[in-house]
Amino acid sequence: MGNTWFQFKQFKIAQDRCAMKITTDACIQGAWTPLLPGVQRVLDIGAGTGLLSLMLAQRNPDIIIDAIEADPEAAAQASENTARSPWGNRVNIIPADVRDYESQYKYGLVISNPPFFTDSLLSPNNKKNTARHNLSLTYEGLIKAIGQNLDENGYASVLLPVAGYENMKTLMHENHWKEIMKLNIAHKPQAQVKRVISIWGKKEIRAIQEETLAIKGNENNYTYGFKDLLSPFYLEL
Repeated sequence: MGNTWFQFKQFKIAQDRCAMKITTDACIQGAWTPLLPGVQRVLDIGAGTGLLSLMLAQRNPDIIIDAIEADPEAAAQASENTARSPWGNRVNIIPADVRDYESQYKYGLVISNPPFFTDSLLSPNNKKNTARHNLSLTYEGLIKAIGQNLDENGYASVLLPVAGYENMKTLMHENHWKEIMKLNIAHKPQAQVKRVISIWGKKEIRAIQEETLAIKGNENNYTYGFKDLLSPFYLEL
């Protein structure tokens, strides 16, 4: 997925001006994150190319999505991507830092594929550092932004590597958030889990709904679970 564009079944993403390109993990997040009936408005924190916003817009014809992106070039490209999609009238790209964002709305869903790495080596590319490392938006800052913008009955979807998820989980519990659902992502069935999508809310639940998705089988073919999830989006499925 390192091309300057990526063609989905119903929309096309240009990504040459975005530091971080489309990833399979992000596509899984856009396809798997629940869209419950009460959700009318969504906040996408760190919109990047606009991928998550467009996937959610395709999945639900009624929701409105506000997508925050701090990098001006990425925000401009996300605006172009959404404008030429079938859902440009329902996705609003906002070029801003979410820490300064004051919305008139409360959101039923906040979704984020945030900066990934806290202690790994930095890249010579400063834009990529901002996109992949929590140099500008820390996990504490993300949690605060979620809390400020989420409706009291709403929920948040966050995609992180395993180590980042564990750090985030500790902070979420300290801030009285409850984990509702969790998807572990592995490349193959026996492989180590590399990414986690977690769903968080404020209401008590009896037990976390947890599942694991392997992207490919042992013969390097896409698994049935992956194909079922991504078939509405990927051309080759």
